[in-house]
Amino acid sequence: MPIHVPGPRIAIVGGGIGGLAAAAFLRRAGLSATVHEQAPALGEVGAGLVVAPNAARLLRRLGVMEHFLRRAVPLDWGWEFRRWADGGVLSVEKLSDVCERLYGERTYVVHRADLLDTVKSAVPGDWIRLGARCTSVDESPHGVLLNFADGSRSEADVVIGADGVHSVVRSMVAEPAPPEYSGICAFRTTVPADAAPGFALRPAQTLWLGPGRHFVHYPINGGQAVNVVAFAPAGDYTDESWSAKATTEEFHAEFAGWDPRVTDLIAAGGVPGRWALLDRAPLRHWSRGRATLLGDAAHPMFPFFAQGAAQAIEDAAVLARCLAGSADDPEQALKRYESVRVERTTRLQQISHARRDINHLPDGPDQQARDTALAGSDPLVGNGWIYGYDAEEVPVS
Repeated sequence: MPIHVPGPRIAIVGGGIGGLAAAAFLRRAGLSATVHEQAPALGEVGAGLVVAPNAARLLRRLGVMEHFLRRAVPLDWGWEFRRWADGGVLSVEKLSDVCERLYGERTYVVHRADLLDTVKSAVPGDWIRLGARCTSVDESPHGVLLNFADGSRSEADVVIGADGVHSVVRSMVAEPAPPEYSGICAFRTTVPADAAPGFALRPAQTLWLGPGRHFVHYPINGGQAVNVVAFAPAGDYTDESWSAKATTEEFHAEFAGWDPRVTDLIAAGGVPGRWALLDRAPLRHWSRGRATLLGDAAHPMFPFFAQGAAQAIEDAAVLARCLAGSADDPEQALKRYESVRVERTTRLQQISHARRDINHLPDGPDQQARDTALAGSDPLVGNGWIYGYDAEEVPVS
């Protein structure tokens, strides 16, 4: 267990990107914490994700940017929308130079495991307790009592639930409600660079739009692989585990008839993962007493704006500032954290949800109107409220 500096005893449940980011920002703010992670080793399943300027600037302030850049790929082009049948470019946005000029940082793509390793580098090893599956949390006379599967217990002044969409901590702060299945499933695979076509190795985020589906790819692992993630109707498939697998034939069947460049990428990939996307209505409140939530535990969102990890990192930065500013009154600090974050994350949940229908329009007048709108749009400027947000500048008092 870590040696705690003066301040509240802080327990973080979950050692993913959000939980480790919370520990890193708390450390930077002069506080300490214990991260309780159920897995026997730290690691992120899944594949790639986008790190936009609002998250990149926070990584830089943690002092981990050099570590991050060893494996991250800076994007030169983003929102490269292509038509499903023939690959016709509907719109594309130049990111290099423009992102830096507008927001002070570039946009990157990276494997989830590499981002986790980056954030972990800012957390002392003795702050992390592995193989610690939290089964319940209860209020105690002196704070919060955490109960673990091995029969052990731990008391804290503050508990942060960074334990995902099936959060145990969430049951303490919100009315129990199971997540709903969205009707969408996602396939993912990676393609080694030497097996990928040249167009997929460009430093570009490409999105193919088609009826009921869309298909995304970009390079990761320092350009040594291509990340592929695609969204299709789930049918009766309801397994949301990121470790679940499909077959290449199942993946290919969902995109039969699409441009050969899409189906060739599917064929070149390894065994695909497949998981059902879960849906939760936004919470009005995610703090109660000395417990609060962070990341997917508080505001799971569809990945269509690529902001899930970014919002968890923003949560971590704001939460650390609030706790450091009111270390002697944790309950007030948690209320302030929630009030700062809830409107922004709710808005992102809502627009990510709406993007599903826009991306998946069947061919016809609505699809043609969408494509015309894409051609005239400037998403880098239009989404400035996302990318220009600075979690360390927003008032917290």
